Parts: sequence; C-alpha cells; structure tokens
Amino acid sequence: MKKIMTVAMTLAIALVVTSFASVAEASERYAKQKVVYHINYDGGADDKKYRGAMRNIQNHINAVGADNMDIKVVLHGNGLGLLSQAKANEALRGQVLELKGQNVAVHVCNNTLNGRNISYENDLFDVFEEDIVPSGVAELSHLQMQGYTYIKP
Repeated sequence: MKKIMTVAMTLAIALVVTSFASVAEASERYAKQKVVYHINYDGGADDKKYRGAMRNIQNHINAVGADNMDIKVVLHGNGLGLLSQAKANEALRGQVLELKGQNVAVHVCNNTLNGRNISYENDLFDVFEEDIVPSGVAELSHLQMQGYTYIKP
C-alpha cells in the first residue's frame, strides 16, 4: 500500500511539473499579443459555432498566457446571437463569463442594436453601455490600425 501511494505521489508531482513546464515554454515562445476576434455569423445548432469560437479564444489564452494577451471580441450582425443565446444556454454563458474573467473585452455593434431593435440591457447577456461601439466593422479596422491581429474563428 505504501509503495502504491509513493508511485501515485510521484506521478502526481510529475504531472504538475510537466504542466508548469508547458506553461513556461508557451510564455517563453510567445511574446505579448493584441488580437481582435470577429464574430458576425449565426451560431448554428446548439450554438456549436459560438461555443467553438469561445474555445478557440480560450485555447489562445492557454497557449500564450492571460498576462501576455490583450483580446477584444467584436460582435455585429448575426454575431450578436452569441450574447442573446448565452441568456438561455448555460454552457455558452459560462464560456463568456470565463473569458471576461480573463480580461477579454466584448464589443457590441450599435448599428446592429439599432437596426434590429435589440435592447442590450434586456436581450443580451452581460452587456453594458461601455461595451457598445458605434460600428462593428469600423471597430475592427480601428483595432487593426492599433496593431491588433485579426482572427475570424
């Protein structure tokens, strides 16, 4: 029994050391990054596309390290469905909160809000006035001009 416990502890320590090593390797490999993710599409059945986009962003953070990331997500057009669906979809809601907890900023297009009569207070999950930008596409261009890398998951 003592031998089994020793082996289990050794394996646990090896796992922890390996985890720290891979995080250290990632932080050494990648410099600080500024990235804008563009979402303007429908999430599809079970919000699969939205959940996949959220996983892509989390994987990016995992690889580079939250301290090395400045991430903005710009939503316009059908992309606002991500936050309307998050009101009812617990898994999607959790992903949004997890990313926001890692300082991922979500920018919502005011043109889409007005054009589709969407109330950010009532119809979208966790959106505040400071999250609203005048134009989603103009915001994408603005961020790229500031050196943000454009990614469309």
